[in-house]
Amino acid sequence: MRKQLIDRGHSQLSIRRQADLVSVNRNRIEVSERRLSADDLTLRRAIDELHLEYPVFGSRRLVVMLERRGIVASRDRVRRAMREMGIRATYRRPRTSVKSPENRVYPYLLRDLAIERPNQVWCSDITYIPMARGFGYLVVIMDGHSRAVLSWRMSNTLDTDFCVEALEAAREAAGSWPEIMNTDQGCQFTSYAWTSVLRESGVRISMDGKGRWIDNVMVERLWRSLKYEDIYLRAYQDLAELEVGLDRWLTHYNHDRPHQSLGWQTPMDVYAPQAKAPAA
Repeated sequence: MRKQLIDRGHSQLSIRRQADLVSVNRNRIEVSERRLSADDLTLRRAIDELHLEYPVFGSRRLVVMLERRGIVASRDRVRRAMREMGIRATYRRPRTSVKSPENRVYPYLLRDLAIERPNQVWCSDITYIPMARGFGYLVVIMDGHSRAVLSWRMSNTLDTDFCVEALEAAREAAGSWPEIMNTDQGCQFTSYAWTSVLRESGVRISMDGKGRWIDNVMVERLWRSLKYEDIYLRAYQDLAELEVGLDRWLTHYNHDRPHQSLGWQTPMDVYAPQAKAPAA
């Protein structure tokens, strides 16, 4: 009932402000409107799995790979699904346009940098999350030294607000800002709303080379683990159920799941002794 009180065309109150006033999670307002057919959900789930395995594959090759799985879809349909999922093949593209000042791209600062302590470098990324009745987007803020997930947020749209919310939550949880924040060149991370928070806080901004997923490989590995160990196995029904599952798995990831690269310690085993540990 409270969702019916939201006026999308209100001249003075944003959807976010209206949602706050009636105690509704803004990210769930449009869930029912974004439900897909069973065929579309199957297609997107398969594209998501293939992109994890073959991030350099574009729509043309994905069409072929999908056919091998018994899923027949036109290239236009695959491209449309990829665009709505926020997925692109990770190859270098020619510079065909000059970005506006509001969308400045920052240089990559992590090449040959030794990341030796918590809060030296944070990284962030967004991934598509399939559900039984629709889909959502997950953003995380991760500490580059310990791989601890400092904060996360879900949304049903690829906007910038939920990314900024996650960033501010990470700052509150960690008790300090990082020295460097690294992301890809997605529009959420080149936006003024995102970069202004970092600049005003004295954080150096680093961005991956265009099409170079390997530059943010720690978060990419998190996505792979999350999806194969939890998302694909459970088929969450909706955002509310998904958020409960994500909280459970990410708490397990931070506090219980050992990492070989950390000497079989957990992320919080490494992060907490040297920095203020975020809440579970």
